[in-house]
Amino acid sequence: GAAGTVVNNLAALGARHIITLGVTGNDGEGWELRKDLFALGCDLTHLHTDPDRVTPTYLKPRDRLRPGLEGEHDRYDIKNVTPTPDWVGQVLLTSLDAVLSGIDALVVMDQVREEGHGVLTAALIDALADRAPHFPKVIFWADSRGRIRRYRNLLVKVNQFELAGEDSPAPGARVSDDTICAETEALAALLGAPVFATAGERGVRVSGPAPVTVPSVQVSGPVDPTGAGDSFTAGAVLALAAGATRPEAALVGNLVASVTVRQLATTGTAAACDLFPALALWKEQNP
Repeated sequence: GAAGTVVNNLAALGARHIITLGVTGNDGEGWELRKDLFALGCDLTHLHTDPDRVTPTYLKPRDRLRPGLEGEHDRYDIKNVTPTPDWVGQVLLTSLDAVLSGIDALVVMDQVREEGHGVLTAALIDALADRAPHFPKVIFWADSRGRIRRYRNLLVKVNQFELAGEDSPAPGARVSDDTICAETEALAALLGAPVFATAGERGVRVSGPAPVTVPSVQVSGPVDPTGAGDSFTAGAVLALAAGATRPEAALVGNLVASVTVRQLATTGTAAACDLFPALALWKEQNP
């Protein structure tokens, strides 16, 4: 989940060099994660191990005799129940400083809701905010489930409910277009950095100085939105690293997400070749 989904899609889209930066436990889940990351060709030098921590794991059992979404059961999570030790943050900060001068983009995935229980502690978030202005050629991109307003100086991706401060939206809920537009600019002003606000089938709002809403690809048939935001991140960040404008990057992210949401009962990936038919469909829908 989260960073793993981003890495999967970065690799599928053809990213040449992916460095994984984080901490896992010395457990079976950590072993599986490292094995899979190695198979994708990732650099694991800065993926550290703490034998006293568990590797956070999000599991969704399914009945393999029932295809599609109807075979899925409720998700359950394995998490750490104690705060992350200070030494882990220091090790990660050392790794961060070691890689910053040689990368095109840094993708920060802050998806552990419990304060201080993930790798992105308050001290590390502050360190990212302090370093971002000193590396203007590096794209600093952050996505946080509950702390997005702390990511000063980093370009952020936020969904409509996180933007509006709605922690537990009801099924079928939506934030109004006017609220999304206003709150996107307010968040960009607060952080001093651009904001991408996703709103599902209504597209992505990109903050000023020339704010724009980039339409999504309208797809037919059943969809599975699991991991859609993470696949959007992979596409948008790669586009920005290749020199795209922010609206162009939002479009690429939308194309990637339109491919992955149609892969049911799995966390989908999109290859570069998948984006051409998606772009053709988008052009038909937005002449």
